[in-house]
Amino acid sequence: MARILKLGEMLVQDGRISEVQLEKALDRQERQGGTLGTNLTDLGFITEQDLLEYLSKQLGVQSVDLSEKSLDPDIVGLLPSDVIIKFKVLPLEKSGRRLLVAMADPTNFFLLDALKFLTGCTIEARVATDSAIQKAIEKLYDTGDSYSEVMRDVEDLEVLVETKEEEDFEEVDLESAVQEAPLVRLVNSLIIEAIRKGASDIHLEPFEKVFRVRYRIDGTLIEMPQLPYRLKPAVTSRLKIMASLNIAERRIPQDGRIKIRLANKTVDLRVSTLPTVFGEKVVMRILDSSNLTLDLTKLGFQMSALQNFVKAVKEPYGIVLVTGPTGSGKTTTLYSALSMLNTVDTNIMTAEDPVEYNLPGINQVQVRPEVGLNFASSLRSFLRQDPNIIMVGEIRDVETGEIAIKAALTGHLVLSTLHTNDAPSTINRLIDMGIAPFLVSTSLNMVIAQRLVRKLCSHCKEAVRANDEMFNELGIDPRDNGDMRIFKAQGCSNCNQTGYKGRLGLYEVMPISSVIRRMIHIEASTEELRNQAVADGMITLRDDALIKFKDGITSFEEVIRETTGK
Repeated sequence: MARILKLGEMLVQDGRISEVQLEKALDRQERQGGTLGTNLTDLGFITEQDLLEYLSKQLGVQSVDLSEKSLDPDIVGLLPSDVIIKFKVLPLEKSGRRLLVAMADPTNFFLLDALKFLTGCTIEARVATDSAIQKAIEKLYDTGDSYSEVMRDVEDLEVLVETKEEEDFEEVDLESAVQEAPLVRLVNSLIIEAIRKGASDIHLEPFEKVFRVRYRIDGTLIEMPQLPYRLKPAVTSRLKIMASLNIAERRIPQDGRIKIRLANKTVDLRVSTLPTVFGEKVVMRILDSSNLTLDLTKLGFQMSALQNFVKAVKEPYGIVLVTGPTGSGKTTTLYSALSMLNTVDTNIMTAEDPVEYNLPGINQVQVRPEVGLNFASSLRSFLRQDPNIIMVGEIRDVETGEIAIKAALTGHLVLSTLHTNDAPSTINRLIDMGIAPFLVSTSLNMVIAQRLVRKLCSHCKEAVRANDEMFNELGIDPRDNGDMRIFKAQGCSNCNQTGYKGRLGLYEVMPISSVIRRMIHIEASTEELRNQAVADGMITLRDDALIKFKDGITSFEEVIRETTGK
């Protein structure tokens, strides 16, 4: 009898993943648990659809896409909830004595026999991904704790401090108020709903008569149903207690962290409070490692740009800088590079503020300026720790820049970030900081500028004809592109009615050629550096955006919002 191929073997044989990617996924599975398929998708090496296709092929069982299935409570009720949750099995359809069920492992014959005994039906199995079943189960059993539904429940909540002025709230009153069950459920559902929607941040904003809630999804703030104004102090205090902050201190900003477990994953929330005229504003940054894509091929690089980037980060020494505004994906790009370079024979050290995600096998340091541990002092210490590769969160001053250059010139690869508008202007930014031009020219390997654009929702994007005004604003010749078909955002239930789902990077990759090195040495202008980089083959941010626009990946509005005409 022919041997059944393992999932990893099949994916490697078909060229869907590399041997290196398989090893990384197996190593992650050994350390963190879960199935191989789940680890492959979490790392971004394959999509959920790829996994479903190969599970079906491997097991010889038909697959089912649970995202397109609406579950019938009567059918689901044929199995006890503890069985559904523990064994990750979902009843889908019943026809006579035949029951169709979704399972992550349809070859578990003991479970199939048990299901037959429990239901009295003949079981017909369909394979679904582990994460898809988990999401369906969460949706099935947590609907009563959804944000909108819990909002209705809190109308009966008595807040012990609601009749007092905010500055007069007593800590003992707040502590009792924040333990009320409806309030706890409300705060929990607020966070869970944000995670489910893929939000990166939660904003709780007090105004004169309104307590506003907004989620940042795909880079854009979206308003949610407002919280009852009278719950403002109790909700804020509940979050401060969860983040181990001082609930009695409302005059100064505070920062903390919350770690929660949702289903089978752990999510960190970075909490920041800020006193405003009408009370404390709370912002929570959601750090969900399951949303972190560490595969460079999936970030949005054009192939030539990706090849140049990989070549630069595989150099034994030198500096690679990633530039862009806050929230443009710089950290993800650097983490992806480090993930690729992370092998047992390489010592990688990072200094970050803050450490956003834990990368197994990499020595990560959280800088603490209040005790003297800043980027510069961390870098000095790293040089005594026998590193191969160093990542410093940001070059903020000449001291950090000079130590980074010293590290690069003494045989280390240094990765870092800077805040500039494009790749060529980074050169003069370093010189303006006080770093000598000859040091910049001899140490720098590459500069990458990046932005993030929202991707059009594949379910609802609509094809339209581009007009001359649109062509002119994009700098495209209408005579060459008059029949070009483009897409615009519509909005549907799959994308929260925004027309966009997910984001993709725009990259301006500038290798430092010998010509550019000489130009840096004589302090050439930013415009001259840009012209030479384009002559060397650099794709500008605008050109990269236009490629994605013409391919129907993003919209006209996103191109204009994130890029200039340069």
